[in-house]
Amino acid sequence: MTTLAAATLTVAQPAAAEPESLTVDFGTTTGAFRGGATGTLYGFGDVGVPTTALVNGAHVTNSSQRAPYGTQHPSGDALRVEDGFFAKHGEELAIYIQDYYPDWSYNGGKRPGDTRTYDQATGTYTEQPNGVWDYLEIVEFVTEAVATQSDHPEKYLFIPFNEPDGGNWYPDWANQREQFLGDWSAVHAKIQEVWESHGLGHARIGGPGDTRWQPERSADFLTYTRDHDNLPDVFIWHELGIDNLATYRSHFADYRALEQRLGIAPIHVNITEYGMLRDMGVPGQLVQWLSMFEDTKVDAQTAYWNYAGNLSDNTARPNGANAGWWMFKWYGDLAGSQTVRVTPPEPDTVDTLQGIGAVDADDRRATVLYGGTDSDVRLDLRGLDRAVFGSSVDVEVREVTVTGAEGLAGTPRVVHAVDGARVAGGRLDLTLPTYDRYAAYQVVITPAQDRTVTVDPVWTTSVEAEDTALTAAQTYFQDPRAGGGWKFLASGSHDVGSFNRPGSRADWTVTVPRTGTYRFQVIGATPGAPGRHALFVDDAHRTTVQYTADLALTGTSRWQYRGSAEVAVELTAGTHVLSLRASQDGTTVLPGSDITLDKFVLTDVTDGEPTVYPASTLRYYGGAGLGWQSGTRGFGHVAGQAQRADAYVNAMETGYYDLAVDYHTAGPSDLRLDLGGRTLPRVQVPNGGHRRTTVRVHLTEGINELELRSTRGVRVKSVTVTRAADGDAAASTFEAEDLTLRGDAAVRSVDPASGSNASGGKYVGSVGQGSGNHVAIPRGSGFDTPGDYDLVVHYANAELAGKHDYNPQVVDRQAVVTEGTREAPAGSAFFRYTYAWDSYWQRTVPITLTTGDGEIRIGNPSAWAPDIDKVTVAPLVVGAPATTRIR
Repeated sequence: MTTLAAATLTVAQPAAAEPESLTVDFGTTTGAFRGGATGTLYGFGDVGVPTTALVNGAHVTNSSQRAPYGTQHPSGDALRVEDGFFAKHGEELAIYIQDYYPDWSYNGGKRPGDTRTYDQATGTYTEQPNGVWDYLEIVEFVTEAVATQSDHPEKYLFIPFNEPDGGNWYPDWANQREQFLGDWSAVHAKIQEVWESHGLGHARIGGPGDTRWQPERSADFLTYTRDHDNLPDVFIWHELGIDNLATYRSHFADYRALEQRLGIAPIHVNITEYGMLRDMGVPGQLVQWLSMFEDTKVDAQTAYWNYAGNLSDNTARPNGANAGWWMFKWYGDLAGSQTVRVTPPEPDTVDTLQGIGAVDADDRRATVLYGGTDSDVRLDLRGLDRAVFGSSVDVEVREVTVTGAEGLAGTPRVVHAVDGARVAGGRLDLTLPTYDRYAAYQVVITPAQDRTVTVDPVWTTSVEAEDTALTAAQTYFQDPRAGGGWKFLASGSHDVGSFNRPGSRADWTVTVPRTGTYRFQVIGATPGAPGRHALFVDDAHRTTVQYTADLALTGTSRWQYRGSAEVAVELTAGTHVLSLRASQDGTTVLPGSDITLDKFVLTDVTDGEPTVYPASTLRYYGGAGLGWQSGTRGFGHVAGQAQRADAYVNAMETGYYDLAVDYHTAGPSDLRLDLGGRTLPRVQVPNGGHRRTTVRVHLTEGINELELRSTRGVRVKSVTVTRAADGDAAASTFEAEDLTLRGDAAVRSVDPASGSNASGGKYVGSVGQGSGNHVAIPRGSGFDTPGDYDLVVHYANAELAGKHDYNPQVVDRQAVVTEGTREAPAGSAFFRYTYAWDSYWQRTVPITLTTGDGEIRIGNPSAWAPDIDKVTVAPLVVGAPATTRIR
């Protein structure tokens, strides 16, 4: 047995005495990796919400969205989001046709009759009957819109009925069975009629869409549709609830047995809603769901419990990753693999250790994803083929822990590693410590590489807030099964609240290894408004911790929908007491200080926090992949126009970073890097050898998509990203109130008692709703030449439209950027909901300027833009790439 030594990266929770065993047999494959379990319902809000980097990195293959002309929600229209969805990994976009209706349940829960006449061109209606079932008219113009307006109509799936067994029209099966089946035939025929009229062939239709597995209804539905030649192309039901983690596989087995009994060939399944609030953003919960769905090779979509545009609470802020996003990303990394047999200690049991195993024989890479337990884990790895992996392997284990829905999760670091572990008889045993049951782990196994495999060298540590020394505050148990799963989870299942008195404080005694700069991150929840705490070091005030607002529209989310705040603090080597306090002066609480605390994280950023993305973690396309030639074993081979390697690099703050690629070429060659779809300066390599090319680039807080190509061929060892704060001098920052304002755009002040993070206490509102109402930035040094720039806008947007029983009806506001008097946009972006009008986030708008003197205007000719606090203009690249031979 090889036991891995832990790096000093996290402080684990107390674990059970005996590890739990997870057996992974790489010699027994279970089929091609499906990759459809990270689908979403209303995961997309508008164009670029979530951002392209978040969508592509999460590898989302399927989503269900609002119907054209729909009014159920103010965003999420399928036709608006399709370009971003289909750009890289999107395969099937489903439409909930009933989401045309504004109310939930649809049409007051009652099946419509014939009381309206619809205009097929606009989706509007008059209150007059016309002899046609009202819903059939809706189905017709929705289908027509997709057929005529989509660039990818063949990739759509129509879902005509959503939860018909619930409150949506057909709950009484004994008395409404014939009505539903007849309506299915009518709707099915109408969709096919529209499709065929445009020469599109067969339209894909999914159903029945029940709230849960319904054996009787499903049997009747399949029998009827078999006999009437209108079987669904995708069979749909929902798996919502805690116990579904235990019952899903039996439901699926019953469904396949039903097909067989009825003589129906297997129909693909999509579980179009799964999971509860407690599962979203929590990798140790998500992996339990993903393992079941991947095991049965179905598609599945995370439920839509909150608002559109954040992959069902699996992204943070406009462009950031939370822990759930990294679970999505790890799962998507398995594309091209074969899944293998995994045996957990307790199959089909709620809230237990579960996992996914996969092997890519071409790349010689094996992966295990697991989580769901508080115990340490013994991995019993079998079937490691000597012909593929050799007699020794390299092992890297990465960890991701809960950060809350809006809390930033940095790139998961290697917390355990084995360089050259011996494999005997195809077997390897690893015993790994566990942080807590909500954490998840990625284990990557390859043949021995031509690089040293080690734990991450950047020092970081953490502590649960409840484990600090508390004064005038209280620890609360956050029961993961409370409310039937209608609950947001806290790291370690506890958090600290009642932090609302002048004496409220949490003291953390921590020892740091050296003198330098450290990032102090607080994971916690504000009650729907921004707030502040004071940070003391060794009883001396150092800085203010500024929090932005978190979701608090209901009692479920208030003080539980967690985000994060980050500050830099200088520390000397040795032991210190970091004290987070509700008051700076000891007598008066700071504005908005009544904030729940979940966890503290301290990270050494003195050297820019270099983060390495080795070749074994990149994604390869077009025939690119890992190679195993001597001298470059484990390097990624990329050659020719069709081949590409993708990396998703994280930035904990917006600014300049040194992006370094280590690679080898056999002779003269080239290296092309594209960052967020924009091409960086191309590098020409004069001869063979090992080299490092470094480019100083502007990265956005959160996830940044990097694509690597080479016409003549390179072998990539790694990509390393290091913060270069000295480069920030190349950017120009302006307070919005100091810029030129035109039209109705006006300076406003925030309430000083609000705890707002508005810079200088002022912002500019009434921007947009006409091209004359804009903010203008005069050109100046540093951005006075044509080229690619990032425009970083600090903004607020708390607009809501309409009402819903549980979904916040958020509106994504758009800002359009123009140059001088030109009408053509230099760039544009939609800006996510920020929960409060006095709470500001940042959104980067990529812009391309064509002159050296045309002012930069921010507005919106047709709708309101977000309120603007400040803006930064930053060249995408500073200086020329530097290439050095490294051996």
